[in-house]
Amino acid sequence: MKTKSLLVAAFFILFIPFSFAQVQSISDTEDTTSVALDTVLGESEIMRMFESLGDLPFFAERYLEYDSAEMNPYGYEFGEVPIFPDEVYKQRIEKLAAQTTLPMVYNPAVRAKIDNYVFRFRAFTGRMLGLSYVYFPMFEEVLDKYNMPLELKCLAVVESALNPLAVSRVGAKGLWQFMFATGKQYGLKSNSLVDDRFDPAKETEAACRFMLDLYNRYKDWFLVLAAYNSGPGTVNKAIARAGGVMDYWAICPYLPAETQNYVPTFIAINYVIHYAKEHNIYPIAPDMLISGTDTVTVHDVLTFAQLNETLGVSMKDLETYNPQYTKGIIPASDTVPFILRLPSQYAVQFSVREKEIYAYKTREQIDKEKVLEEAQKVVVAPPKPKTKYHTVKKGETLSSIAKKYRVTVSSIKKWNNLKSNTIRTNQRLRVSSK
Repeated sequence: MKTKSLLVAAFFILFIPFSFAQVQSISDTEDTTSVALDTVLGESEIMRMFESLGDLPFFAERYLEYDSAEMNPYGYEFGEVPIFPDEVYKQRIEKLAAQTTLPMVYNPAVRAKIDNYVFRFRAFTGRMLGLSYVYFPMFEEVLDKYNMPLELKCLAVVESALNPLAVSRVGAKGLWQFMFATGKQYGLKSNSLVDDRFDPAKETEAACRFMLDLYNRYKDWFLVLAAYNSGPGTVNKAIARAGGVMDYWAICPYLPAETQNYVPTFIAINYVIHYAKEHNIYPIAPDMLISGTDTVTVHDVLTFAQLNETLGVSMKDLETYNPQYTKGIIPASDTVPFILRLPSQYAVQFSVREKEIYAYKTREQIDKEKVLEEAQKVVVAPPKPKTKYHTVKKGETLSSIAKKYRVTVSSIKKWNNLKSNTIRTNQRLRVSSK
């Protein structure tokens, strides 16, 4: 335990010269943020997503390791928090701007957002950084395919804080926060069993196509971000009110409060991603990064319960890694296969035991079948129909009787062994087949 504590402490180190920073304990810096979170208009939904990382169950609270040569070169203590002057922030963001086509700038609005992430919500920032190791490689691959700036990967942080289970107050879902209609427009299907907006790969593809369409309209990536957040119609109105100027900062006063904070937040996230260690913040590793995951292809209908009982993979992992299967059912077939993500050790087992897993009946299925079987045993058979008889009245003939009971004369003669059509009053005749 002592060794583990020392390792954890070692990960919380600062990689900057003393001349650039002051150091305080985290408790001392609680009130040093330039803008308190609850006073920043339009930020509530963005920060609610960030705070939702505290509710996720799949963090091991372990810090990602770095090369030993990088560990604690300045002897900083665990929990110490550096504070930098504006000039340092400005220089760092200028370096970021020199490495991208996005017009990164430093201003008071950007500083306010940076302060949120490096002071008040440091622990959540560590979790976000851990998730970035899981999702950023996938984001970068798709962005590169469409020849888009790789820094746009940080848009997903603004949207969902990289919470794969994120759902906004208005119903947007997933890492990229697609609404139902927009998702459908970009090929994301939603039904009672599957919601593609929770599929990281499919939603990332849709988000890049959506942003590219917006860029072809505005030719400005920050206007793309604004339109992604508030919709093209809102941005078009703001541009008109600003006199037709196609510039985010020029139209910013005419945008909704949340969108006014959107681009400064995006710049702040880019800053934090690159300079987290300078602020003594380290990635907290999610379980999926520690154990590793792989994808398998499912070719038949399969439930999470079947996987849980055959392979032993936890329901928590199944739900966390595959939130697109909203009812725990994968409606796959040979012609329409689905992708499933599993911890690496279980992915290997699945490949070996695939047919057995499909055929396996869960305890719940077996219990249901037993209940149905027992129910069938106690079902009372319907009563057999009674044979009908008729007593001949005066004046009746076989023809009139047959018509009354909707049978034929020959049938009555057969049922009663009659050789002729002659009948007598008060004679009892059978008039039904049973």
